[in-house]
Amino acid sequence: MTGFVIVNKAEGASSAKEVGIIKRLTDTPCGHLGTLDPMASGVLPVAIGNAARLFDYFLTKRKKYIADFKFGYDSDTLDTTGKVVFMSHRVPCKHEIEAVLPQLIGEIEQTPPKYSAKNVSGKRGYELARAGIEFELKPKKVNIYSIKLLNKTDENSFSFEIECGGGTYIRSIARDLGALLNTSAIMSSLVRTKSGIFELKNAVKTCNLTKENIQNFVIATDSVLPFDSFYPTNMQAKKLFNGLTADCGLSDGTYKIYCTDGSFYGLADSKDNILKVRTKLC
Repeated sequence: MTGFVIVNKAEGASSAKEVGIIKRLTDTPCGHLGTLDPMASGVLPVAIGNAARLFDYFLTKRKKYIADFKFGYDSDTLDTTGKVVFMSHRVPCKHEIEAVLPQLIGEIEQTPPKYSAKNVSGKRGYELARAGIEFELKPKKVNIYSIKLLNKTDENSFSFEIECGGGTYIRSIARDLGALLNTSAIMSSLVRTKSGIFELKNAVKTCNLTKENIQNFVIATDSVLPFDSFYPTNMQAKKLFNGLTADCGLSDGTYKIYCTDGSFYGLADSKDNILKVRTKLC
């Protein structure tokens, strides 16, 4: 079995646990296309079989979240799962928040949370943080396309819709927004509503999946790839599927390539009228 299942990850569950359920139900190696923190819920695309070879392709895609930020508090994890400390009675108003949001939009330098999977001298950041070891993480460039203030959810919390590129930490946005407003803020909830083309409205909870029905939720690998299709002749196929190149008459670019029986094979790159298979996905 090859393809994708859009899992609606349960709050409190690890991404690895959700992937493990899909692996057991399909009896096939699986992997997710971008982890979600245990406290978060929402879209977790799980790649089945060779579809996991597209990890780098989907890693760079835009993601969309609904997040709640709690103002006046801080924590070691930058969210409510850590050691929460009351810092200030200052809770900004809607107009103050909206005035500073543009400063967080665009290609910006963002410092990841210490409680993260960032590699530090061969160790994960969260491992060092839990051990009480002091360390610093370098800022990295991330893309934040939009942040929209939605509403006030309680006396010191607001909800936001955030669209960003891969590798962005929503918890860091809460921290940085609090600093811009001369207070502090932590993330209190997070739902990923979109990851690339995968949307929450099409997602399924793993508790509703069985060995008997999971095939109904598997999305064909070729259906999520925005490339033109190419059906080689028998002679071209013989060369291409044995690691050789073939004349193709195609414009430069990437193509979905199919076997002579019409089944999907993988991706191939065309350059200067020469085609070569890049990734086998069948």
